[in-house]
Amino acid sequence: MNTILIIANLLVLFTFIIHTFGGDKNLKAIEPEQDSPKRLRIFWTMSRGAFHIVSIDFLFATIGLALINFTDYFQESKLLLNLLALYFLGYGIAFLLTLIISKKFSNIYFKMWQWLLMLVIAGLIYWGNS
Repeated sequence: MNTILIIANLLVLFTFIIHTFGGDKNLKAIEPEQDSPKRLRIFWTMSRGAFHIVSIDFLFATIGLALINFTDYFQESKLLLNLLALYFLGYGIAFLLTLIISKKFSNIYFKMWQWLLMLVIAGLIYWGNS
């Protein structure tokens, strides 16, 4: 059993739970009113849908890591772990770039720390696979 990969697995599981339920609660708080312009409701709904596509990514990553950690389901687990590490690295870089190109507010990189979480998960998976 690889403790580093289990820690990564737990972080991804917690990320899935918090992202899915906490994130949706935050999204509901900014939902446009029923009488808001249709364009705003469409953009909000599209954003919410894209947000939950990422939730499913976290769910599948959790399941994949669990299968790698606790079963012999995959024959090429090293390759899959490398892909997952790159996947989370990509998420981290994309989120960080989004912050870089967005309008700034105080402590943006610490208040919006998800980029760092993704890089930590990527690092743990890479380290655990080494």
